[in-house]
Amino acid sequence: MITARGLRKRFRQTSGDGFEAVRGIDIDVRKGEAFGFLGPNGAGKSSTMRMIASVSPVTGGELRILGMDPAVDGPAIRGRIGVCPQEDNLDQELNVFDNLYVYGRYFGLPKQVVRERVGELLEFAKLTEKAKAKVDELSGGMKRRLTIARSLINRPDLLLLDEPTTGLDPQARHLLWDQLFRLKQAGVTLVLTTHYMDEAEQLCDRLVIMDKGVIVAEGAPRDLIREHSTREVAELRFGVGEHAAHAELLADLGDRIEELPDRLLVYAEDGEEVVARTHERGLQPIATLVRRSTLEDVFLRLTGRTLVD
Repeated sequence: MITARGLRKRFRQTSGDGFEAVRGIDIDVRKGEAFGFLGPNGAGKSSTMRMIASVSPVTGGELRILGMDPAVDGPAIRGRIGVCPQEDNLDQELNVFDNLYVYGRYFGLPKQVVRERVGELLEFAKLTEKAKAKVDELSGGMKRRLTIARSLINRPDLLLLDEPTTGLDPQARHLLWDQLFRLKQAGVTLVLTTHYMDEAEQLCDRLVIMDKGVIVAEGAPRDLIREHSTREVAELRFGVGEHAAHAELLADLGDRIEELPDRLLVYAEDGEEVVARTHERGLQPIATLVRRSTLEDVFLRLTGRTLVD
């Protein structure tokens, strides 16, 4: 569905050689899978997604979408993909039904076909009862479901989702997860960016983690956790100012130890054993927590904890 080799994106600046947002990445997205792009701000995710959507030209390398070259076949590609942007850009002057209907007509579909699809998508998005409502009458979750429904009006082979659940409450997020899973079961290939690591674990068959324009890891979420982390993590909280000294005393209890301002993270195969041996050494944490390693542990290890603006 998507193949990229040495893909690059450079932006011109008023002075100097410009800024290279994507620095020679290779990507293969298979039919029917959910593929994710993870990375901190400025990693190159959005620039890559815009090239895949055929709305931003490739600077270097090779990119094929649905077997076509976006530099030559941009309109044909855009006719076969759906795009759900990060920000809802719905038409505030139209009601829910017309937001879908007018968008469907942009693809040159017959009026009756569009009406039938609008009905199907309203049911899919659980918005049938809101068909005549104005956009500003909808909740955030409803607006997000309407935006996703709109991206499906042309029955795309490939659906691009940029931060699909940002700003939604847990109930709305899980409802969207269910709907995206149904789309994947129906054969739609999903490509998404997200800052929610649990979302990536739930939705993605495979993903890449990007940092500073390059891919630093690729694989299934479970494989990435196994490769870059341990089975469990023991979180140990001590008094203010005690963590540095205790980190030295406990460094041999796991594969690695990470010191945070409010706790120590000990990465080990058996977290309960770490806690027991901590007590054996006469140390008394204020609180302890043993949990399984997550994709977030992998993400932070590969991209760092420093805030990127």
